Amino acid sequence: MYTAPKSQVLHLAEMVNYQEGSVVSRQVTKEEAGNVTLFAFDAEQGLSEHKAPFDALVHILEGEAEVTISGMPYRLSAGDAIIMPANEPHALKAIQKFKMLLTMIRA
Repeated sequence: MYTAPKSQVLHLAEMVNYQEGSVVSRQVTKEEAGNVTLFAFDAEQGLSEHKAPFDALVHILEGEAEVTISGMPYRLSAGDAIIMPANEPHALKAIQKFKMLLTMIRA
Protein backbone atom coordinates (compact mmCIF):
# COMPACT_ATOMS: atom_id res chain seq x y z
CA MET A 1 0.00 0.00 0.00
CA TYR A 2 1.34 3.41 -1.01
CA THR A 3 0.78 6.44 1.18
CA ALA A 4 1.95 9.82 -0.03
CA PRO A 5 4.46 11.64 2.16
CA LYS A 6 2.91 13.97 4.72
CA SER A 7 3.79 17.64 5.10
CA GLN A 8 4.87 17.87 1.46
CA VAL A 9 3.26 19.59 -1.50
CA LEU A 10 1.60 16.99 -3.72
CA HIS A 11 1.16 17.54 -7.45
CA LEU A 12 -1.85 15.27 -7.70
CA ALA A 13 -2.31 15.17 -11.48
CA GLU A 14 1.34 14.17 -11.86
CA MET A 15 1.09 11.29 -9.38
CA VAL A 16 -0.93 9.01 -11.68
CA ASN A 17 -0.42 8.34 -15.40
CA TYR A 18 -2.77 7.34 -18.19
CA GLN A 19 -2.47 3.84 -19.59
CA GLU A 20 -3.98 3.05 -22.97
CA GLY A 21 -7.34 1.27 -22.69
CA SER A 22 -7.24 1.22 -18.89
CA VAL A 23 -8.22 2.79 -15.61
CA VAL A 24 -5.24 3.34 -13.31
CA SER A 25 -5.51 4.06 -9.59
CA ARG A 26 -3.04 5.12 -6.93
CA GLN A 27 -3.82 5.41 -3.25
CA VAL A 28 -2.77 8.71 -1.72
CA THR A 29 -3.67 7.90 1.88
CA LYS A 30 -5.77 5.41 3.77
CA GLU A 31 -7.01 5.84 7.32
CA GLU A 32 -9.75 4.25 9.41
CA ALA A 33 -11.99 7.28 8.79
CA GLY A 34 -11.58 7.15 5.00
CA ASN A 35 -9.24 7.10 2.06
CA VAL A 36 -8.08 9.26 -0.84
CA THR A 37 -7.31 7.71 -4.23
CA LEU A 38 -6.17 9.14 -7.56
CA PHE A 39 -7.53 7.72 -10.83
CA ALA A 40 -6.54 8.15 -14.48
CA PHE A 41 -9.14 7.00 -17.05
CA ASP A 42 -8.21 6.59 -20.69
CA ALA A 43 -10.84 7.83 -23.19
CA GLU A 44 -14.03 5.72 -23.24
CA GLN A 45 -13.00 3.84 -20.08
CA GLY A 46 -15.12 3.81 -16.95
CA LEU A 47 -16.37 2.09 -13.84
CA SER A 48 -19.65 0.22 -14.20
CA GLU A 49 -22.61 0.98 -11.97
CA HIS A 50 -22.09 -0.01 -8.36
CA LYS A 51 -22.91 1.13 -4.82
CA ALA A 52 -20.66 2.07 -1.91
CA PRO A 53 -21.61 2.14 1.77
CA PHE A 54 -20.13 5.64 2.26
CA ASP A 55 -20.36 9.08 0.66
CA ALA A 56 -17.58 9.76 -1.84
CA LEU A 57 -16.38 13.06 -3.28
CA VAL A 58 -15.17 13.01 -6.90
CA HIS A 59 -12.96 15.95 -7.89
CA ILE A 60 -11.94 16.14 -11.56
CA LEU A 61 -8.29 17.22 -11.94
CA GLU A 62 -8.09 17.23 -15.75
CA GLY A 63 -10.16 16.12 -18.71
CA GLU A 64 -13.90 15.44 -18.80
CA ALA A 65 -16.12 12.73 -17.33
CA GLU A 66 -19.72 11.68 -17.02
CA VAL A 67 -20.74 10.68 -13.50
CA THR A 68 -24.12 8.98 -13.25
CA ILE A 69 -25.83 8.87 -9.86
CA SER A 70 -29.13 7.01 -9.50
CA GLY A 71 -29.66 7.20 -13.26
CA MET A 72 -28.98 10.97 -13.51
CA PRO A 73 -25.91 11.85 -15.64
CA TYR A 74 -23.66 14.78 -14.67
CA ARG A 75 -20.94 16.11 -16.97
CA LEU A 76 -17.85 17.28 -15.07
CA SER A 77 -14.60 18.85 -16.23
CA ALA A 78 -11.38 20.00 -14.57
CA GLY A 79 -12.11 21.80 -11.32
CA ASP A 80 -15.61 20.34 -10.90
CA ALA A 81 -16.60 18.06 -8.03
CA ILE A 82 -19.64 16.04 -7.01
CA ILE A 83 -20.62 13.97 -3.98
CA MET A 84 -21.85 10.46 -4.71
CA PRO A 85 -24.21 9.58 -1.83
CA ALA A 86 -23.81 6.35 0.12
CA ASN A 87 -25.84 3.38 -1.07
CA GLU A 88 -26.96 5.03 -4.33
CA PRO A 89 -25.92 3.42 -7.62
CA HIS A 90 -23.25 5.36 -9.49
CA ALA A 91 -20.98 4.93 -12.50
CA LEU A 92 -18.20 6.92 -14.19
CA LYS A 93 -17.20 7.17 -17.86
CA ALA A 94 -14.46 9.13 -19.58
CA ILE A 95 -15.86 11.52 -22.20
CA GLN A 96 -12.20 12.25 -22.87
CA LYS A 97 -9.34 10.93 -20.80
CA PHE A 98 -9.48 12.37 -17.30
CA LYS A 99 -7.89 12.26 -13.88
CA MET A 100 -9.81 12.48 -10.63
CA LEU A 101 -9.30 12.47 -6.91
CA LEU A 102 -11.74 10.27 -4.98
CA THR A 103 -12.23 10.97 -1.28
CA MET A 104 -14.28 8.41 0.64
CA ILE A 105 -15.37 9.27 4.16
CA ARG A 106 -16.24 6.33 6.39
CA ALA A 107 -16.99 8.11 9.64
